Amino acid sequence: MLDELDSAIVRHLQEDARQTNRDIARKVGVAPSTCLERIRLLRERGVIRGYHADIDLASLNRGVRALVAAQVRPLSRAVIDEFQRSISELPEVLSVYVTAGSDDFLIEVTTPDIDALHAFLADRLALRREIVGFRTSIVFRHLRKTTLEPLPPG
Repeated sequence: MLDELDSAIVRHLQEDARQTNRDIARKVGVAPSTCLERIRLLRERGVIRGYHADIDLASLNRGVRALVAAQVRPLSRAVIDEFQRSISELPEVLSVYVTAGSDDFLIEVTTPDIDALHAFLADRLALRREIVGFRTSIVFRHLRKTTLEPLPPG
């Protein structure tokens, strides 16, 4: 669990990870040395896993985004692990989720255009032996929260 100070530090880092330690310390009302130590401990505990730039996908020639729900067989740990690993290495793939329910995977894909998406589906997914079916949904808009607060204990 995060205490109030850790939560405040994490919130400020999520808003802008490039701000200085001194600025964050001032915003949360602690000494810079205290803030630096808290951030170090948050990294050691795995709360802070990295710092990333948020890049516009269209500027990387990735104007089409789609979610592909896939079913694989045989449904075994080996097949799931290998499929997840191999599919995540494809350049079009942004995210791979292993799911429960009627679908085994949800794959987030970006391509330059609809023709490239079709080629990805026909040439990369449909030919895989372990895939027994998939459905594709094209994403028109995407909204992502960039600042998350801890949820209260359940």
